[in-house]
Amino acid sequence: MKSRHAKARSTTAKKASPTKMSSKEAVVRERVDDPIEMILTQWQRERPDIDPAPMKLFGLLAQSQSMTTSFMNDALEKWGLSRPSFDVLSALRRSGPPFCLTPKSLSESLMLSGAGMTSRLDRLESLYLIARLPEPNDRRSVKIQLTDRGVRLIDEMIPSIVEAQWRVVSALGSRNTGELISLLTNFLSLLASSSEQAAESELAAR
Repeated sequence: MKSRHAKARSTTAKKASPTKMSSKEAVVRERVDDPIEMILTQWQRERPDIDPAPMKLFGLLAQSQSMTTSFMNDALEKWGLSRPSFDVLSALRRSGPPFCLTPKSLSESLMLSGAGMTSRLDRLESLYLIARLPEPNDRRSVKIQLTDRGVRLIDEMIPSIVEAQWRVVSALGSRNTGELISLLTNFLSLLASSSEQAAESELAAR
């Protein structure tokens, strides 16, 4: 006969064993774990007359933007900087000597508004990584230039950042990377064309 303790252990083991999910439950659980799939599932339930399939592409692109920013911030943490500051330093450094751009050129390079650029420049200036230089012929205008300290810092960071990016891209493979770049380039072109058409239609309606 089994002892009372053995029976207790057997009963406990049976209670602790995981319950198997049906295939339907597994699909539902997977969709809940994936926020983009959950969005599609909810819209399919609430508006079955609409095909929300394109939302998956737009959702993945938005998620990629968020995750690449987090990835860059993690890689830059050892220097106490974040992606926005890094982007400004990079734009100035890759412009070549004397590593100097107007605020407008810098904003266009980073696709930022003037207001968004100002806060980045204020922070970098407080760290003595950039300097605002007055234009000789126009006192109202300035140019943004990397300081010697800024040049040294970005030159120190770039190899580590590129190496971190290569680790991810290498896992994807050169062929897949090339196809992804081509598809994204085409998609961005379609978005730009759509925006231009919308602007033209708005002007024509006035």
